Amino acid sequence: MASFFQDARLPQQRVVEGVAFPAVLVPSAQASVASGGVEEFLAAVRSERASRLEPLVRDAGALLLRGFPARTAVDFDRAVDAFGYEELPYVGGAAPRTNVVGRVFTANESPPDQKIPFHHEMAQVPTFPSKLFFFCEVEPKSGGETPILLSHFVYKRMKENFPEFVEKLEKHGLIYTRVLGEGDDPSSPIGRGWQSTFLTKDKAVAEERAAKLGMKLEWTDDGVKTVMGPIPAVKWDESRGRKIWFNSMVAAYTGWKDARNDPVKAVAFGDGSPLPADVIAECASILEEECVAIPWQHGDILLIDNWAVLHSRRSFEPPRRILASLCK
Repeated sequence: MASFFQDARLPQQRVVEGVAFPAVLVPSAQASVASGGVEEFLAAVRSERASRLEPLVRDAGALLLRGFPARTAVDFDRAVDAFGYEELPYVGGAAPRTNVVGRVFTANESPPDQKIPFHHEMAQVPTFPSKLFFFCEVEPKSGGETPILLSHFVYKRMKENFPEFVEKLEKHGLIYTRVLGEGDDPSSPIGRGWQSTFLTKDKAVAEERAAKLGMKLEWTDDGVKTVMGPIPAVKWDESRGRKIWFNSMVAAYTGWKDARNDPVKAVAFGDGSPLPADVIAECASILEEECVAIPWQHGDILLIDNWAVLHSRRSFEPPRRILASLCK
């Protein structure tokens, strides 16, 4: 039987080590003449997931589905479900976001003029998603791309340029420190309050859930200081047999800033010593140099392997509405 999906190339794609990044699929001729709409798309996802879609994600690290009939948050929720991955509750993450439907949330709701630096999703806690889905419900008026890049490639570049820094990072890991208010602060890119961070209004329950993450809590009059780590900043991707730059170092050092938080104090080596600002700046430059940023179109579904790929967000001119779903 002919495939519902067809490979495509976009100007922004890169070829990294012989593989197009990200992989892009559009409707095939068979899909284009089909009249089943979203139901036929969902059936195709289920039938070709193991044979076509997942191998592309494994090889490329990210897969963009463009031009398919998923147009709403409900369609997106059903598409994520069709892939068959188990949902991961958003416990311990920093981004302010709101549940929309089912297992679908808004992506980071921080103000549009703010960039969100590169990171692996929830790299600052030990329980993190293996897969991320993003969906474009409303495409940006301008800007607002979600740049992505391959983590193992960043590790190679950093190892070549800063071997002593990487050696210390691999030895000691990182400590992340963040101060949370009680409620969410939508003006901050890390404005998730402690009640929504731990999905409870009970401090004792928050303590229990933080302890399961290995996180220490220090309560204040109007919030709590969280200390996470030491936690590895470089991981081993078992399925691909390579080291990955799995951390939120640049994101924390440059972006964890609001009324409560000083980004320079937000992250340190696992032995407590400060990170060198010049190396952080060079790492940020490498991330920008190597990334791919494809402009969003309404209905786009982007599947990211969180073990392989870092992502970020560029500033934008509203409107823009990107939805997300996290999977184990």
